[in-house]
Amino acid sequence: MNPTAPTLDLVTIGRSSVDLYGQQIGTRLEDVGSFAKSVGGCPTNIAVGTARLGLKSALLTRVGNEQFGRFIREQLAREGVETAGIATDPERLTALAILSVESDKSFPLLFYRDNCADNALCEDDVDEAFIRSARAVLVTGTHFAKPHTDAAQRKAMRIAKANGARIVLDIDYRPNLWGLAGHDAGDNRYIASEAVSQKMKTVLADCDLIVGTEEEVFIASGTSDLLDALKTIRAHSAATIVLKRGPMGCIVYDGAIPDDLEEGIVGKGFPIEVYNVLGAGDAFMSGFLRGWLRDEPHATSATWANACGAFAVSRLLCAPEIPTWAELQYFLAKGSPERALRKDAAINHIHWATTRRRAIPQLMAFAIDHRSQLEDLAAGDPARLARIPEFKVLAVRAAASVAAGRPGYGMLLDDKYGREALFAAAREPDFWVAKPIEQPGSRPLRFEFGQDLGSRLVEWPVDHCIKVLCFYHPDDPAELKAVQIDKLRSAFEAARKVGREILIEIIAGKHGALDDHTVARALSEMYDEGLTPDWWKLEPQANRRAFEEIDAVIAARDPLCRGVLLLGLEAPVEALREGFEAARASRSVKGFAVGRTIWVEAARRWLAGEIDDAAAVADMAARFQVLTDLWLAAEAG
Repeated sequence: MNPTAPTLDLVTIGRSSVDLYGQQIGTRLEDVGSFAKSVGGCPTNIAVGTARLGLKSALLTRVGNEQFGRFIREQLAREGVETAGIATDPERLTALAILSVESDKSFPLLFYRDNCADNALCEDDVDEAFIRSARAVLVTGTHFAKPHTDAAQRKAMRIAKANGARIVLDIDYRPNLWGLAGHDAGDNRYIASEAVSQKMKTVLADCDLIVGTEEEVFIASGTSDLLDALKTIRAHSAATIVLKRGPMGCIVYDGAIPDDLEEGIVGKGFPIEVYNVLGAGDAFMSGFLRGWLRDEPHATSATWANACGAFAVSRLLCAPEIPTWAELQYFLAKGSPERALRKDAAINHIHWATTRRRAIPQLMAFAIDHRSQLEDLAAGDPARLARIPEFKVLAVRAAASVAAGRPGYGMLLDDKYGREALFAAAREPDFWVAKPIEQPGSRPLRFEFGQDLGSRLVEWPVDHCIKVLCFYHPDDPAELKAVQIDKLRSAFEAARKVGREILIEIIAGKHGALDDHTVARALSEMYDEGLTPDWWKLEPQANRRAFEEIDAVIAARDPLCRGVLLLGLEAPVEALREGFEAARASRSVKGFAVGRTIWVEAARRWLAGEIDDAAAVADMAARFQVLTDLWLAAEAG
């Protein structure tokens, strides 16, 4: 193996910001009331986009030593982007971009970039070994606007060229970032400038790929006629030139520029509804680079680029909306019945499931989201009821002592008694947390604290999973099943709307007989209704045949499901051991979420004053440890 072989496909250089997108559509930025946060900036978006499409990408930039800078680092790491090239600026703040969708043709944009971190990038930030580790380097037009950022990009280009790497130029023209327009003109994409054109011309000769819109081609060439502009760029550079044409797709030019511009390699566009054009070019570039850096024919690269751009203009945000490789392949193979791709349920599910915040291959959860059971133990005593929140904090301490900072552990906690416990759980690294929304014991299903989920869920942390328990048997009366499904659908749609994972817990055995087919039938009926939760939580099955049927249903209906967690139903440890053993060969079962088996005895004695805090924690930790050991032993077996 060649020790000097590149380990990265691409290093992108330049802008990195936090984007705040107005969530109200069709209104002035002045009137927007709330914002959605994401990473942003042309090269940052491209780093994310190419990583989602299977390339090994990295970003070279600066961020501030504050919460937004850490957010960018953490989000890029979640996306699989190499972050070694991101410098932390101790003096400057991370850049901000504030955006809105006023109409399908107006997208107000404010840049907060005065003395910001990424705009302070300099030659010292460009490590030669880092650049040499990449097969290609992408530079962006905006970062040639300042002397020090210009010098940083040119240094990276020199290193790349000396080591045989390819150089990509995204012209990325933002006039007000060159000082040519006012603060309120961030969405202005073209102002002619001889100074900008002369600067850009000095970059062209060293490039292997140049990508831009008509306006960007004009600024890079210094002429306002498209044919003359392309021929001027060709006179300066032998690079492959890609002309982006929005809904008309793109044209790729290798060699001489033909007098008839349509004689290039035409990449057709996709007929979709335009929702927001911001970020479309970054998605386009990501798709083209996925093909170009894998030496695909230009027509293939153009198709992928146009499809990625179509996804971006049909959705609200920038980087979060760029498709994954699985999503792109599905769209190219099957298309969509929707002109507004954000309304395509099948595509949206693939996008959601392939961009989850983290992988969870195994999960062992301590469930203490119980409310009515603890109230029963308190027996109406106001003093004991008041102590329930304190007991839940002790449960977190017990679970954390078993987890010991390792991934694969978590808790189910509630809003009613678990507020302080939720704060405590948030301090545990890698802890998975789910919270219930059902009214305990309700059948038909009702939501706790009111039936309007949207206003409640939007306040939840983004990594908290929604848990909804439904008593459902496939032999229930049709009217009852319809009500149950309708309520579950409300929960599922709310989860997707606010961007939270959802766990659906099905208990069939409490209101009917269980056989090898019961739970599989229940899941099939829910999939028939369009429910594709991230997790299922199911009662243990008597034998492996039942799990085989469950596996078959999930594999056929939603292979992107995270999996099944086994619940406990206050079963004794020996019964849970048997359940774990029966589930051992299941492809779908990924762990357990057990509650009363772990905490009920400690709660009874602690609420009665028979044991202190330390004893309660030790008792619960010991029981949780036994279950985790049983699960790990069953999985290893």
